[in-house]
Amino acid sequence: MTDVLLRGGLPWGLEGPADILVRDGRIHTVAQGIDAPGALVADIAGQLVLPGLVEAHCHLDKTLYGGPWVPHSADDTLAGRIGNDLGRRAELGVPSVERIGALLERMSAAGTSHVRTHTDIDPIVGLRGVEAVLEAAAGSPVDVRQVAFPQHGVLINPGTAELLEEALKSGVEAVGGLDPAGIDRDPVRHLDLIFGLAERYGTHLDLHLHDGGSLGGWELELITERTRALGLADRVTVSHAYALGQLDEAHQDRLIQGFAEAGVAIATAAVYSFPVPPIKKLRAAGVTVACGHDGIRDLWGPYGSGDMLERAMHVAYRSTFRRDEDIELALEAASYGGARVLGLESYGLAPGDRADLVVVPCGGAAEAVVVHPARTLVMKDGVVLHN
Repeated sequence: MTDVLLRGGLPWGLEGPADILVRDGRIHTVAQGIDAPGALVADIAGQLVLPGLVEAHCHLDKTLYGGPWVPHSADDTLAGRIGNDLGRRAELGVPSVERIGALLERMSAAGTSHVRTHTDIDPIVGLRGVEAVLEAAAGSPVDVRQVAFPQHGVLINPGTAELLEEALKSGVEAVGGLDPAGIDRDPVRHLDLIFGLAERYGTHLDLHLHDGGSLGGWELELITERTRALGLADRVTVSHAYALGQLDEAHQDRLIQGFAEAGVAIATAAVYSFPVPPIKKLRAAGVTVACGHDGIRDLWGPYGSGDMLERAMHVAYRSTFRRDEDIELALEAASYGGARVLGLESYGLAPGDRADLVVVPCGGAAEAVVVHPARTLVMKDGVVLHN
């Protein structure tokens, strides 16, 4: 593999410009004035260098990306979106390896190096979604990790629990859950089941929680208690967590302290008008925050581009961030926060880290989020994919 020297860039987090020498798929040296005879040199003077972006919450198996436009037809309720998805996926050929592949190609071009996707598991679709995502990912440079996701409930949908276990046995990296109270109407049994699977198979757990207000707050307490009791620190993520953005500050603070102590992470998509978790407060307490698109061009909604800098902009905007240091928190969620949620090793911009790099024509992180310009260069494992 040919050495690559990125000359004169601005590595995020460093003061001033530096060269980055990439060798054998890893960052070898970060310093000024590196001499590397024979290296392929890319002059990126004055441009920001970021680690590969991390999409921590999406639904690749649902996507219609790359196909003909499909007018959105669901009513604006959770039940309506679930029903629309369930009723039309066969008609539209979902899941589709071709469309998943098209979306992964778009994500790669935009600098995403790692994806966590929630793949539907139910008695009708079985494990076809898992298989479709695996096939598409095999042809993509993007590293894809799946969550076995019970989109249509577990307890209310007989046979789903057994399929979740089958998915984990096949190598799926995480087990998912969905509104233990609002959908399955039995939070104790629901959490018993999914936490039991995560413990038994040594996997991560990522649970969708749309339930709001005090009900959602109570479920967040239950999730924190289970995480602590089972010793699953840094393996549990709550996605959406709308309730967290609706509770009074005292209740919010208690929950956040619990997350920090137990090692529970939060993932947000900042979609539509749904509440966004208090990112500044979460990060100040040491809680990991990640982000993702949620649905991208699917039967739940027509939006989504696959560009994580654009998604970070939505997170910052919905959080009413204006100061550079606050906007930068959204970029952290789309990179280092996502990496922590996925448990990635050797991630970042230090010597020894995997050479997953993104270069953008910006002078700083906040500008990159707000402008989300075309990428100058995208590298995966030391290979230049796009420039």
